[in-house]
Amino acid sequence: MKRQAAKIVREYGPFPGVEKVGGVTYDGRQVWFASGDKLNALDPASGQTVRSIDVAAHAGTAFDGRHLFQIAEDRIQKIDPDTGRVLATIPAPGGGGDSGLAWAEGTLWVGQHRDRKIHQIDPQTGAVLRTIESNRFVTGVSWVDGELWHATWEGDESELRRIDPRTGEVLEALEMPAGVGISGLESDGAEQFFCGGGNSGKVRAVRRPKSDIRPG
Repeated sequence: MKRQAAKIVREYGPFPGVEKVGGVTYDGRQVWFASGDKLNALDPASGQTVRSIDVAAHAGTAFDGRHLFQIAEDRIQKIDPDTGRVLATIPAPGGGGDSGLAWAEGTLWVGQHRDRKIHQIDPQTGAVLRTIESNRFVTGVSWVDGELWHATWEGDESELRRIDPRTGEVLEALEMPAGVGISGLESDGAEQFFCGGGNSGKVRAVRRPKSDIRPG
């Protein structure tokens, strides 16, 4: 396993009225982050929040190309980003112990925090299709270029891990500085990850290792 220090390239926030950042996703233009009772859209170029949606937003956030998905306690809401309306709701597999959320290959991937699991679920019904075990608490989850990454945060230690989606084996780890945690996680599809900063109220951009960026 390769292990190296994470390279933080930019910090956003703290933001007015935001005490805690949970899930994070990226729609190709804006970074969306969950802050408890709102979903906020952040312009990564200016660092400003450009709008917010009043919706319960406690943990992981994902984007499927058209809709936002947001964990709210024990359920996952499907949200129209244009209107802010909740279009559908499915049960979350962890029954309220859920953390990260990602969209890949037509399904949702849900981190189950203290159970140290990642579930692949049916976005229509919430049925669990398969489960990957981790040996650390799971916070954020992200798929990029066929690679599965997840964030961990236990005590003062937090890292980004690339894992084998079949076996759960850790292939690579990026260690965050002591005391800097990751709540939500999403890739920009290229060379960086956006990471929720939990109680710091910040969002951080972390460099994705060059060796793993395949020419596209």
